Amino acid sequence: MEVALRYSPLLLALPLALAAQTASATVRIHINLASQRMVVTSAAGKHSWPVSTARPGYRTPRGVFSARSLQRIHYSSKYDDAPMPHSIFFSGGYAIHGTYATSALGRPVSHGCVRLSPGHAAQLYGMVRREGARITISGGRSRR
Repeated sequence: MEVALRYSPLLLALPLALAAQTASATVRIHINLASQRMVVTSAAGKHSWPVSTARPGYRTPRGVFSARSLQRIHYSSKYDDAPMPHSIFFSGGYAIHGTYATSALGRPVSHGCVRLSPGHAAQLYGMVRREGARITISGGRSRR
């Protein structure tokens, strides 16, 4: 005996709806090199934070990236074991991470990484850990 199965259109649409919800849950991070600001949009809301990117003689890569790895605490093997709390690596050795040099935020002073205040770095790290991330870096060199 053969049984005919019928599927409700709602049941068939459920996987698509879940996929769309998952895709929209990704944290969107936009870093503007000219303004030295990061705008973050996530399920938790929208934030705008000052950052520090590459100083003259160094570069912060431009483009669209995803988070490749997250490390709660990382020490730079290239720069005297400098602490990089709440690191979100997005391209080779480049990361978004916390800095204790908060008075320099809003100006380009790094060797290429994107620096944030420790509190904002921890907050961003948690969001990216839960939701994933799409990181966009654009803009010309800051005039600050």
